[in-house]
Amino acid sequence: MKMTQAICALMLGMAATGCSTFNREWKMAATEPRPVNDITGRWEGSWSCDKNGHSGNLRCLLSKIDDTHYRARYKATYRKIMRFGYTLAMNVKHGTDNAYNFQGEADLGWWAGGVYHYEGQITSTNFVSTYKSKYDQGTFRMKRPE
Repeated sequence: MKMTQAICALMLGMAATGCSTFNREWKMAATEPRPVNDITGRWEGSWSCDKNGHSGNLRCLLSKIDDTHYRARYKATYRKIMRFGYTLAMNVKHGTDNAYNFQGEADLGWWAGGVYHYEGQITSTNFVSTYKSKYDQGTFRMKRPE
């Protein structure tokens, strides 16, 4: 029981400190012109877990670091009340038909499932990624917000 309380307290603390910066940057990015044939900027959609059926809303701010690396800042919800966020580095290669293929891995900590491996494809309008860790696997599906 104490472990559950500790995890809830940690998640609430993370939500309280990280959401305001993300939300402020999300609103600022909405005032910028939508990129054409570029994958940077705002994305929104959903995540779903293949192991247990959990799912929720997902937002991402994608920024370019250099020609082969991007930073993805995610904010996700679970059951409309739990909110969590994290930042990942993505190794990106320009593919065919203005599609970008990416992959990478990140250690999100023991409380979030450990090391995650992810890969996917992004076009100017669609962002699809699969993720997998020792205990979890699933899919992100996003589009450009209206």
